[in-house]
Amino acid sequence: MHDARALIDMGAEAIRRLARRGYTLDLSGLESLHSRRNQNVRSADDLRAESKRVAGEVQRTAKEGGDITGLKERARELKEEIREIEAGQEQIEAQLRELLLSIPNLPDDAAPDGDSEEFAVEVRRIGTPPAFPFEPKDHVDLGEATGILDFGRATKLSGPRFAVSRGAGAALERALATLFLDLHTRRHGYTEYAVPYLVTRKTMTGTGQLPKFEEDLFKTGVADRDLFLIPTAEVPLTNLYADEILPRAELPLGLTAHTPCFRSEAGSYGRDTRGLIRQHQFAKVEIVKIVEPETADAELETMVGHAEACLEALGLAYRVVRLAAGDTGFSARLTYDIEVWIPSQNTYREISSVSNFGTFQARRANIRTRGEDGKPKLVATLNGSGLPIGRTLAALLEQGQQQDGSIDLPESLFPYLGFRRISADGTPQA
Repeated sequence: MHDARALIDMGAEAIRRLARRGYTLDLSGLESLHSRRNQNVRSADDLRAESKRVAGEVQRTAKEGGDITGLKERARELKEEIREIEAGQEQIEAQLRELLLSIPNLPDDAAPDGDSEEFAVEVRRIGTPPAFPFEPKDHVDLGEATGILDFGRATKLSGPRFAVSRGAGAALERALATLFLDLHTRRHGYTEYAVPYLVTRKTMTGTGQLPKFEEDLFKTGVADRDLFLIPTAEVPLTNLYADEILPRAELPLGLTAHTPCFRSEAGSYGRDTRGLIRQHQFAKVEIVKIVEPETADAELETMVGHAEACLEALGLAYRVVRLAAGDTGFSARLTYDIEVWIPSQNTYREISSVSNFGTFQARRANIRTRGEDGKPKLVATLNGSGLPIGRTLAALLEQGQQQDGSIDLPESLFPYLGFRRISADGTPQA
């Protein structure tokens, strides 16, 4: 969320930057609401001051034995005027908040122009995509042929866009999550958390999923409780510190968690409906940083490296791209996508997004620290996928497939699995 005064002061610059992401800022409407709010605050303060003065006159006049009838009537009128102006103030505040909550973050000028993945700028490529002396299969065919993935039974249980893993497949998912958590906690310095998978509307609003993306969320409730299933561990991890002032000495904070993620993928039907790429439920290891704003740009580069380390440990070919301003998420200032090579599609596909949100989420969630002067100031937040289990599994199956239908696995997983290959019939092989 933005500071209304800051956007107004930026004026044409705010309009220009938001236009880069396809958003038209109604600056005059914002100025009008902000001005009305300030005028109401001043009027209410003036009325309260007069009410206090009249109350004092009532006491003095009564003490002196004078007539207080007129003064009491004026005191009653003032109370009524204050109630009316406070009711109007609540309406204006709600309108201003609703408008500010709908305005996306200002994109960083480092983000290239454009509104789709076609405008992303490639930063680097790591590894060589495998060349096969045969037509590579996709992960669905590989998983079902070996028996380690079962999409049919998942559909029987829950409908489309779900998966069941079995045997070596389930073991592989567990091994991937443990490897990623070990990398992030032992090498990269994050603290592991176990967090709720159901959160409140306020929590979803704090990181920017609400109000804009409500149609893409799964919602439930009991009695009068309104709860949402998390679309990513970013939501509970970041909001752990909502409405708190963090000691400056504790920053930066690094947090990680392995959770299920739930997304309706509203409006995306027809895209990646086959397999593990786009599902309603998937597991992911998330990494989150809470830092001082001055260090956020450097922390972003560091976090991209942390996500890359997971792919490098697995020996998977990938590339890193910087997203265009118009293709950057609602809450983000700047985003890097890491894209892994998918042989069956003969292209790179996104496996991790790592974003710098600046103070945007911190303002919404009210997360602060103290500056050198001791005064409270907003922190900056960052997060990234490190990594999603399903998409990583898909890339491993496809990049590790052999002509006989078996799948070779990276050596880094052996300590977690106890086997290095999945045979064509799904049997683990040392």
